[in-house]
Amino acid sequence: MIFEEAHRLKALPPYLFAEIDRIIKEKKSKGTDVISLGIGDPDIPTANEIIDELCMYAKDSITHRYPSSYGLTMFKEAAANYYKDRFNVELDPETEIITLWGSKEGISNIAYAFIDPGDIALVPDPGYLVYNIGTMFAGGKSYIMPCIEENGFLPDLDNIDKNIAQKAKIMHINYPNNPTSATCGLDFFNKVSDFALQNSILVCHDNAYCDVYFDENEKPSSFLAARGARDVGIEFNSLSKTFNMTGWRIGFAAGNRQVIASLGKYKTNVDSGVFDAVQFAGVEALNNYKRLSGINIEIYRKRKQMVTALFDKLGFKYYKSNSTIYIWANVPEGYTSKSFAEHLLDKANVVVTPGSAFGTYGEGYYRISITLPDARLEEALERIQKIL
Repeated sequence: MIFEEAHRLKALPPYLFAEIDRIIKEKKSKGTDVISLGIGDPDIPTANEIIDELCMYAKDSITHRYPSSYGLTMFKEAAANYYKDRFNVELDPETEIITLWGSKEGISNIAYAFIDPGDIALVPDPGYLVYNIGTMFAGGKSYIMPCIEENGFLPDLDNIDKNIAQKAKIMHINYPNNPTSATCGLDFFNKVSDFALQNSILVCHDNAYCDVYFDENEKPSSFLAARGARDVGIEFNSLSKTFNMTGWRIGFAAGNRQVIASLGKYKTNVDSGVFDAVQFAGVEALNNYKRLSGINIEIYRKRKQMVTALFDKLGFKYYKSNSTIYIWANVPEGYTSKSFAEHLLDKANVVVTPGSAFGTYGEGYYRISITLPDARLEEALERIQKIL
């Protein structure tokens, strides 16, 4: 018997990273050594003290019952302390923070809490695919905000159709940015907050990469530090990249208390909360963020320099940034984003992500992730250099 999928699933494009994984497995099954620079999944192990905390609490029967959908109080207090120390933003742990199964879950589910069929969400292009997919699943429509290099990969708020702006329910933004690695200052966040207040828009800022930066003078900020930000928005944060915990599925949303309450109302009906032992481990991570993120930063700094040194030598163009685990580069002349990625995979057995996978305005670029051991990264670069 064949069961017909719902229209929302039929409308989905192939999930980019699932397709990359399929190609890698196919090549490996033939004995080919493939090096993937395609997915931002840290190879650095989670710190032992975080793992030890998980093990200790996993053995305690107090964590074996249903957790709260809103999150463990101790975890939310640690998140609030982190925001105060890192961004000088004060948050009420009980009303302005909610625990998530990683920020991806919250980004997707926020649409179900605030988007009705036909409603509009403002979505950056190029951008993380879930902003658009979450909107679509909830029955909404995405209005694309072009993010081009000439504008520092920031959306031009003044160029958004005024009628669209007045109808829009949500605006998604993400700085430091995936895929472009672009950053922004507090002045841009202030402008976003003013724009949202003027048009009654909920701002959803994805801040997953705030602790991967290479210049103290360009330390990423929080949208919640902008004037009036908590009147108009929330911020999604994740322990995945800062603490090498992508598989742990732990993050949180913070900000406007009415929005946090509504997201919690939705979550109580679709999940039963994050395993408390994982949240206790998250407390250990957040309480030691300076030391643990500093270890990552030095590793990624070296890797980024490896890539950019070769690109400079070969004359490759790329966007110069001091943040994230990505390098956003221009495809060589004569290629499209997809054809260049296919060329590298076919001739060098190296996977990069075509920029067009992140939206129409990603065409002409490709993304490299530096989340693999130094020796493998160096080998991948040698392969690229050899064929180019």
